Amino acid sequence: MFSIPEQFSNATKANLESQFAIFSALTNKAFESVEKIVELNLSTAKASLEDSSAAAKQLLSAKDPQEFFSLTAARAQPNAEKAIAYSRSLATIATGTTAEFSRAAETQILETNRKVISLVDEVSKNAPAGTENAVALFKSALGSANAGYEQFTRTAKQASDAIEANVNAAVNQFTAAVKSAPTATANAA
Repeated sequence: MFSIPEQFSNATKANLESQFAIFSALTNKAFESVEKIVELNLSTAKASLEDSSAAAKQLLSAKDPQEFFSLTAARAQPNAEKAIAYSRSLATIATGTTAEFSRAAETQILETNRKVISLVDEVSKNAPAGTENAVALFKSALGSANAGYEQFTRTAKQASDAIEANVNAAVNQFTAAVKSAPTATANAA
């Protein structure tokens, strides 16, 4: 049978170890995301440099202003599509990282809750007579906090899903507008 201070000391130590583990995991995920973003930016910059060089050569070989403007207009749609592809890749990385962070935080909170409930149950077994109401009140408060957290998690997930859907809708509208722009330009000419 453990004393109450020893139980709290062991619980605190376990909690700190758990927090350190989650901090390490989150740090690793953050570095992985930064690596992915750097890799994306480097490949995009390299492709952009190659495209810009080819475009400059093509534009410098234009024989008259009309050909120059025609070449410039022809490059607009591929450039917009590349920008959309870059944005989607960046959003995928960000979404994946956010999901990993959310899962890690949720796991940590559930584990901490489990440990706190276990500690409260163990302490309540050894609690002095007459403290049953205080223990029941604490358990009730803990249950309310858990319910509030679950509601917050559901609401945050719904908001995240709504934002992602809105971004996807905006990208799709932009893509459609870019694809129809050359048709509108050709019809106007």
